[in-house]
Amino acid sequence: MSSADSPSSGPTHHRADPAGLVIAALLALLAGLLVWDASRLQANTVYGMGPQAMPIVIACGLGLLAVANLVDALRGRLPPRESADPRAVLLILGGLALLIAIIGLGGGFILATAALFVATSAAFGRRALLSDFAIAFVLSLLIYLAFDRVLTLSLPAGPIERLL
Repeated sequence: MSSADSPSSGPTHHRADPAGLVIAALLALLAGLLVWDASRLQANTVYGMGPQAMPIVIACGLGLLAVANLVDALRGRLPPRESADPRAVLLILGGLALLIAIIGLGGGFILATAALFVATSAAFGRRALLSDFAIAFVLSLLIYLAFDRVLTLSLPAGPIERLL
């Protein structure tokens, strides 16, 4: 009797990964939401593509990710997940909340993005807050200038942006 005929070498059955199935469903839901939202945009352009083109491209990518994640989840081939560090998650969520608050209160893009950068770098274990803020400020300033001056797209303006 060969090793292929032995009872222990039967087909291997993997259990479906429930978390992977939920992630696949959420990705598909997000893709559907993007397509629905893009279909409601007014296309007032005489060119071939309107404002709905990029959301649909992103939705297609999310749909592909959803299908791939679903297949891997059903086959049980998703990599083992690391344990989440609640402090890091809270720092990033706090940074996002701070970004929204700063923009909502009129602080502008540069300060809001710098705050998010500092919170995210702290979540990844970096403790050089002042140098992180300086790096974030310069990067945010360059991004703001690129969007405002080069692309002529407006970002939320605050006191710093009004000085430029």
